[in-house]
Amino acid sequence: MDRKARVAGVGLEPFATPSKSRSYDEIGEGAIVSALADAGVEFGDIEQIYAGYVYGDSTSGQNVAYRVGMTGVPVVNVNNNCSTGSSALWLARQSVESGAAECVLAVGFEQMQRGALTAKWDDRPTPFDRFMAVAREAAPAADNVPMAAQLFGGAGAAYAQRYDIAAETYARIAVKARQHAAHNPYAVFREPLTVAEVLASPHIFGPLTRLQCCPPTCGAAAAVVCSPEFARRRGIPAVVEIAAQAMTTDRPSSFDTADLMKLVGYDMTVAAAQQVYEAAGVGPDEIPVVELHDCFTTNELLSYEALGLTPEGTAEKFVADGQNTFGGRVVTNPSGGLLSKGHPLGATGLAQCAELTWQLRGQAGNRQVPGATLALQHNLGLGGACVVSLYRKVD
Repeated sequence: MDRKARVAGVGLEPFATPSKSRSYDEIGEGAIVSALADAGVEFGDIEQIYAGYVYGDSTSGQNVAYRVGMTGVPVVNVNNNCSTGSSALWLARQSVESGAAECVLAVGFEQMQRGALTAKWDDRPTPFDRFMAVAREAAPAADNVPMAAQLFGGAGAAYAQRYDIAAETYARIAVKARQHAAHNPYAVFREPLTVAEVLASPHIFGPLTRLQCCPPTCGAAAAVVCSPEFARRRGIPAVVEIAAQAMTTDRPSSFDTADLMKLVGYDMTVAAAQQVYEAAGVGPDEIPVVELHDCFTTNELLSYEALGLTPEGTAEKFVADGQNTFGGRVVTNPSGGLLSKGHPLGATGLAQCAELTWQLRGQAGNRQVPGATLALQHNLGLGGACVVSLYRKVD
């Protein structure tokens, strides 16, 4: 029996800077209502809810869900750092495919504060002590630089040294992100950029300048996931299936080689992507559109190779030849990505899901990738967890 989970409906609240956003419960409610309407189901049809967020009190997921209705169904709160939204989707898919439920909701939301991400507890070890110890061993410490920028900037510097690439290569990724975001009403930053403007913005760490770092934003996204039988029974045209999905966590290679590229999840991405390609019976050369985790321009470039979109050591040519955009081999982040939308941690993975669902339905407007029937999603959280999902359009 076909139990591959279908994405029946998606909802997305426009992302906003912290000073302009509504509260997390309001935007979370909005995303859920939109996803239900898109799927053509009622809140009472939902049997389980997986709610993802990073910064918030316990049971914030219930607080969001209760604004829509109190039906007594289980609500599971999920926190997996930057891959939280995709982790909620991973759980929802498993529930449907196992037969535990027929119609499940995954919702992600985040009410971010201004400024770089920081640890919220100073009276206990952080999950990132191990990461920073390796980073300090590999490169000089920078006390005034945010942790994530040190890690991903250091990884970008290591790649640039290994393959002798120019700083302009990373800057071109930021320029491409804004070109795509110009057509996305959900993106926060849609103004065009030039390579010169990107490079002239304040230096952060390694090859990174400010315009190569995703900003903190607030937002919410949701997806209704159901079984094919539920969709048929209810007459829902759920044409997008989750063909394969994998979540990986760190192995010793992340820490035992002082390799900053591996420290920021390169090997996790490779492993998750390989599992997905094998399970779906497709290769990376068959993928026309990808939403990948561009928290920094450096990570987008590393992810091209980790996902197999271009061979190791060839990412600079891949970028220079325009193979990462419309008219090239694979359109990466047609939404504008995290660099243009910002990164509301709990919402990011489900916002990626929404974009790719629209792409496969042919509903992406001026950012539509023509004829796309396969779409790949990559969502990475340091600490760590990487979720790679492959969506397929079905009849």
